[in-house]
Amino acid sequence: MVAGGWEGREVTAPSTADIRRFLDPRLASQIEQLDLRARLVVEGFLAGLHRSPFHGFSVEFAEHRPYSPGDPIRHIDWKVLGKADRYYIKRYHEETNLRSYLLVDHSASMGFSRGGRVSKLEYASLLASALCYMMLGQQDATGLMLFSDKLDKYLPPRAVKSQLHQVLLELSRVKPESTTQVGACLTALAERIKRRGLVVVFSDLLDDPETVMAGLKSFRHRGHEVVVFHILDPDERKFPFKEPVEIEDMETGEKLVTHGWEMSKDYRERVADWSATLQRECRERLIDYVLLDTATPFDVALIRYLEKRTRLN
Repeated sequence: MVAGGWEGREVTAPSTADIRRFLDPRLASQIEQLDLRARLVVEGFLAGLHRSPFHGFSVEFAEHRPYSPGDPIRHIDWKVLGKADRYYIKRYHEETNLRSYLLVDHSASMGFSRGGRVSKLEYASLLASALCYMMLGQQDATGLMLFSDKLDKYLPPRAVKSQLHQVLLELSRVKPESTTQVGACLTALAERIKRRGLVVVFSDLLDDPETVMAGLKSFRHRGHEVVVFHILDPDERKFPFKEPVEIEDMETGEKLVTHGWEMSKDYRERVADWSATLQRECRERLIDYVLLDTATPFDVALIRYLEKRTRLN
């Protein structure tokens, strides 16, 4: 039998290992459609959750409790009854949902990549897409803010299926441009968001640390929960250069020629101190800080989000 150009044949379901391959940023980036990339990343993540404390999580999240006399019959989950032969009440999503805001930095420095890896912006966009997929599956109203030295795009949070298409459309179009004003932008965005919710920031945070922290604190002062995904390229963390190398600032065009071996040790120490300072100050203010590089599998970030989401239920 032929249907839609395919010969009829037995199809073997993909293994967990096959699905989880898409958690590799380089492999996921080879898929053209962003919506398919996001779905495969999430499915790969969910396929591995049976080995974690979150094995019961799904993108169709709902909570149940045993039926008690007096509960409305219309709230009984009949599917669970059919499978477990027990009466359970389905808790409505509205009881646990959040308003979530995805803040993606697309300044010029986010376009950096080396060695065939995805750029920081590509990594941030795909991670944000996967999170949007999960959030909307949990009936969380989800919005998007794209910023560089100013707010460039704002999609207010909505909890409808069409929101996923709108968010992914904007993320598929975004390009690295302009200079970095992370701290000032975060402060301005905090003033823009009136209703409390979960704020998720995706940025390389290449700005004065005090200004960055001032921006993040602005969200906490307004009662928001905050997760920061600090995204760098592996070479930005390790500085593997040994020979003379020319370094160019992607935002100002300034260039510096240096001997890699002379500055590599000092560079790595400074980056480690920078990250440790941000992590410490975020912890003191109850902000979840996650340092990532663009070679890190996506499940590292997704599990941190899920930990945060679980604590907020």
